[in-house]
Amino acid sequence: MYLAINVLGLVVFLAIGVVFSKARNEINWRGVGTMVIFNLVMAWFLTSFSGGRAIVQGAAAGFNELMKIAYIGIEFALPSMVQVKQMDWFVQVLLPILMVVPLFDILTYIGVLPWIIKWIGRGLSFITGQPKFESFFAIEMMFLGNTEALAVSSLQLKQINAKRNLTLAMMSMSCVTASIIGAYTQMMPGEYILTAVPVNVINALIVVAMLNPVTVPADEDTIATMKSSAMAEKEIGDVDENGNAKKEPFFSFLGDSILGAGRLILIIAANVIAFVALAALIDKLLGLINPWLSLEHLLGIVMYPFAWLMGLPHGEAFQFAQYMGTKLVTNEFVVMGRVTSTINDFAPHYKAVLTVFVTSFANFSTVGMIIGCFKGIVDREKNDLISKNVGYMLLSGILVSLLSAAMVGLFVW
Repeated sequence: MYLAINVLGLVVFLAIGVVFSKARNEINWRGVGTMVIFNLVMAWFLTSFSGGRAIVQGAAAGFNELMKIAYIGIEFALPSMVQVKQMDWFVQVLLPILMVVPLFDILTYIGVLPWIIKWIGRGLSFITGQPKFESFFAIEMMFLGNTEALAVSSLQLKQINAKRNLTLAMMSMSCVTASIIGAYTQMMPGEYILTAVPVNVINALIVVAMLNPVTVPADEDTIATMKSSAMAEKEIGDVDENGNAKKEPFFSFLGDSILGAGRLILIIAANVIAFVALAALIDKLLGLINPWLSLEHLLGIVMYPFAWLMGLPHGEAFQFAQYMGTKLVTNEFVVMGRVTSTINDFAPHYKAVLTVFVTSFANFSTVGMIIGCFKGIVDREKNDLISKNVGYMLLSGILVSLLSAAMVGLFVW
């Protein structure tokens, strides 16, 4: 019965995308159908096929090894915080970012990561039939994150029309950053984290193809040569006569990368501390009205129908709904921190759908980041269209998370 409900949920989530579409008669149904089938096959391959499971488990083990190597550096500076029975969340999850972010930046500096992004993006466009740049951007988001991907694509954003810019803004709600996946795998099952990442990429394309269908003429279906990004001009500095960012000396670049990683850690820590404290304050105020009232209970009521459609029993569905709501109004780290010590005791299906749902940046605070990034890159007309469609950005992020969790959940029981 629960499997049938899960299938129904997948259909309902897709139907929501159609109902709220800006132009239902322009939806490329063949393209959407192809992507849905491809994503279901990929979800099955990564969760139920021995070869696929071996791939994600191997990748998760690789990230765990990276974390262990990072702990060597942390132990050198803070031995009293590493050689303990239970490391603090800040040390265990966030401090390794000081090594992982520079590692990915080095891969970018020497050209390995851009090469991987380019060819995977082209392959994705060929398979899904989606425009080349949208496919390329989806892969960029998977590795770089939303604001970073927007920054390095600034030239293309200026060239394409406002409607395609809105598509990219909606897609940006569903990304992660490869450099902090290692932090995620310390808190949630790594195999489902690494399954969620590619599944989210395809679902982001599916959702925008339904909510904001755009027809791209063949002569416009190109990827512009990367020139100076907003980030390059701001942090690296000079550009040459052709507008290309000059490559700064390696150790200067590495120093900037390490400082950037430090800022990222402080930003994440500040957000988590503030959101947890504010949620506690709201709970305290609600408790004055009625002891039962809390932010999680209210969010659980709102999100319960969507949680039930994941194929969960009533008790698990209500708890899952609370986690869903908490993630949307705070961020994924808040939910991960609450369940990290107990998630391995959850039923397999519940563990899979919860992990996949929280693996994205889809929350209210991400909206402000994206709008701010576009404001610094594109003209007022394009930025105004994006600002007027905040609801569609939120809907896009939520739908991608729901679809990904439902698709993976079909194959894990």
